[in-house]
Parts: sequence; C-alpha cells; structure tokens
Amino acid sequence: MNDSAVDGDAQRNPLSKKLDFKTKLAYGAGDLGPAITANISVFYLLIFFTNVAGIPAGLAGSILLIGKIWDGVNDPLVGFLTDKTKSRRWGRRLPWMFYGAIPFGIFFFLQWIVPQFSANQSDNIGPLFWYYVAIGIVSQSFYTVVNLPYTAMTPELTQDYDERTSLNSYRFTFSIGGSILSLILALIIFWQIPDRQQAYLVLAGVCTVISILGLYWCVFGVRDRILAFEAKRIQVEEPASLPFFEQLKIVFSNRPFLFVIGIYLFSWLGVQITASIIPYFVVDCMRLKFEDVPPVLIAVQGTALLMLFVWEALSKKVGKKVVYFLGMSLWIIAAAGLFFLQPGQIVLMYFMAVMAGIGVSTAYLIPWSMIPDVIELDELQTGQRREGIFYGFMVLLQKFGLAFGLFLVGNALQLSGFKESVAGSPPPIQPELALFAIRIAVGPIPTVCLICGLVLTYFYPITREMHAEIMLKLKERQEKRGS
Repeated sequence: MNDSAVDGDAQRNPLSKKLDFKTKLAYGAGDLGPAITANISVFYLLIFFTNVAGIPAGLAGSILLIGKIWDGVNDPLVGFLTDKTKSRRWGRRLPWMFYGAIPFGIFFFLQWIVPQFSANQSDNIGPLFWYYVAIGIVSQSFYTVVNLPYTAMTPELTQDYDERTSLNSYRFTFSIGGSILSLILALIIFWQIPDRQQAYLVLAGVCTVISILGLYWCVFGVRDRILAFEAKRIQVEEPASLPFFEQLKIVFSNRPFLFVIGIYLFSWLGVQITASIIPYFVVDCMRLKFEDVPPVLIAVQGTALLMLFVWEALSKKVGKKVVYFLGMSLWIIAAAGLFFLQPGQIVLMYFMAVMAGIGVSTAYLIPWSMIPDVIELDELQTGQRREGIFYGFMVLLQKFGLAFGLFLVGNALQLSGFKESVAGSPPPIQPELALFAIRIAVGPIPTVCLICGLVLTYFYPITREMHAEIMLKLKERQEKRGS
C-alpha cells in the first residue's frame, strides 16, 4: 500500500492513525492526580489516623471500608451514566473529568485535617471517626467521577491490541511517576516540617494542585481524538439500550471479564496490603525512623516505573500471561524475604523492595491491558459499547482493594495489641504480637493474594489470536452496516 492510500484511509477514519506522542502523553497525565492521591492515601492514611489523629487502628481501618458500601452503587452507576452522557463539545467521558476535577482535589485535602470537636482526646474519637467517614465517602465519589471516565477512554483512543499496552504504559508511567513524586515530596516535607500534622496538610495541599492540573491536561490533550471516536460511534446505529440491571447481568455473564476482575482484585489487594503495612514494617520491625519510610517506598515505585517499559516490550514477544507470571513470581520471593528480614539488614531490605517493585509493575500493567479486549468481546456479543459499566467495576475493585487492605491491616493491628499514638508524643513500644502481625501482613497475606491471581491468569481465555478474530468480526459488521 502506498503512502497516499494510507493518508486517504486516515482521512476517512482518523482512528486508524497511530496515536501520536502528544496524545499519549496527555492521556497518561490523566492518571497523575488519582495516582498521587491514592498513593498518599495507601501509604500514609492509616498511619495518619493512628499516629496523628489518635484513632484506634480498628476504627481507622474501618473508615474507608464503610465508604465501599456506597461505592458498590456509586461506581457502576457513574459508569452507566457516562455511557449515556451526550455532549457535542466534550463527548461522553470528558465532561465528568472537567467539572469533577476541582471538587476531587478539595475533598482529598479535607481528609488530612484533624478537627478538634472536644478538648478530651477520648471524646474526640467518635466525632473524628464520623468526620472522616463523611469526607471519605464524598472524596471517593469524586474520585469515581474523574477516574472512571478516564479509564474508560482507553478502548476509545485506540483499537489496536498492542497499542493499548503501549497506551497503558504511558498511563502507568505517569501513575507510578506521580507516586514517586508524591513520595519525594513527602520526604522533603517531613524533613523540613517537624510538626507531623502540619506536614501532612502541606503535602496534601501540594498534591491537590498537581492532581487538578494533570486532569485538565488530559481533558484538553485527548479531546480531538475522543471527539473523532464519538463521531464515528454515532454514525453506527446501536441497538436500543438495555436497563441498568439488565446490563449488569450481561456484564457478569461475560466469562473473560470475571477472570479480569478476579486477577485485578487479587493483584491490587496484594499491592494495597503491602503498601499500607510498609511504614509500620520500616519503623516498628526494622527499627528505623519515620523519615526512612519514603526512600523504601521510592525503591519499590521507582523499580516498577522502569520495569513498565521492559514488560511492555516483552509482552509483545511472549504475551501478557507470561509477563504476569514472571512479575508475580519475583514479588512472591520478595514477600518471603521481607517476612524473615531482621533489624540491621538494610541493604537486603532495599534489595527485596526492588524485587517487589518488579512484580508491582505487572500488577499495574497487565489487568488494565486485558480489559479493553473484554469490552470488544461484549460489543461483538451485544452490539453495544459499554466501556463505562465495565470500567466502573474495575474502579470499584481498585477502591475496594485499597479500603479492604486498610481494613484488614487496621483490624489485625488492633487485635494484636498495636498501640496508637498522638502527634507530639513519643512513639510507643509495640508488643511482640503486633510486630508478628506486621510481618504476616507484609509477607504471607500478599503472597496468598498473588497466587490466586496467578491461577486465574493461567485460565484467562482471550489470546492475541482470539482478539484478532474478534476485531475482524466487528469490522465486518461495521462494513455491513455502512453499506
């Protein structure tokens, strides 16, 4: 095919053109805000509740889990509504991101305030608990409003099997890069501001501004490509839309989707449990200072960022399944090493952190690269594109993984006799049972989650060849409708 023929095809169908660097970069920037806020939350929110706000570990771990009861309705509902949104100026997804960005930032910031409802600390715990529950519910609702439409744009930006992996590598470059940036900011701020409560407020404020700017970069950077997709989608007559609960029934009858959400849930549980316990592990088990926590986390996230590019290239040669197996196997070995690690073995601790980071990168990359393939299978079976409702459940699982991980860790610490502290007071000496609970949470529990993910990945049915067949049938259907 000559160049003029290629150019003519691109003019007839703008989506046939490969994504340019500028668009990929803008798309990646959309995950900067959700990644920074989620990263700060998973690493520091539980320890903020127990060691700054003075909330008992069990109650602290329950705060975000309560919000998941609402998220069980909120996430799929927002996904359903984004599929139904009509805007000539912005399309289906972008209005949600445009109008939700600022409230998303504001309510994230409000989670890091410690209001004083009573001069007596014990009397303050109840009101503080409900304050954080209320703010957490609203904050997570706006997280859904901006993040769910963002994730649902992947199959709309490109229909190419391998280019989606490339697009997700840009996304997670910003995601993990944002996580590293947040940890570097935390390291600088914790060093410069001794008052821990004030330090958290400054950190939250800086992350809020960065998050909002990243979302707007994405909105304006991908707008032309998204509107081109919308114009093509509108030209194709779709079957009458099904009621919401009927759509849920069809979604959960999609067998490959059940595998993907299982893989993602177990992978993300492993990530969140490990991330939430590392600050306790570094301070209490390794007997280091709190200021030593960010460098360990940076070792994990920095390795994950670098390995994204390695895994992306390798997945084109050996496939997504093999990449996932390699990454998870290394992570399991690292988890075992951390369980047996003793105070003073600092170099070994960083080596295990790097190994864990290699596995963490596959937990980010592979499940999100699988979900667009599932959506195309659904389109072939039903004749409708329903990215929103599929991604709604993925975002729900992401937040459930975070909340359930914190809930498990918090309650395990409380049952083991963990002693919470208040900002300004010296850290208490933890009992041996609490230290053992921390080791269990950093090693065996994530390992069980990762093994479950590996089993599901082994049986995941969509291969590159099956996806090519799906796309061929969809193309034939569209040509028949167009003729």
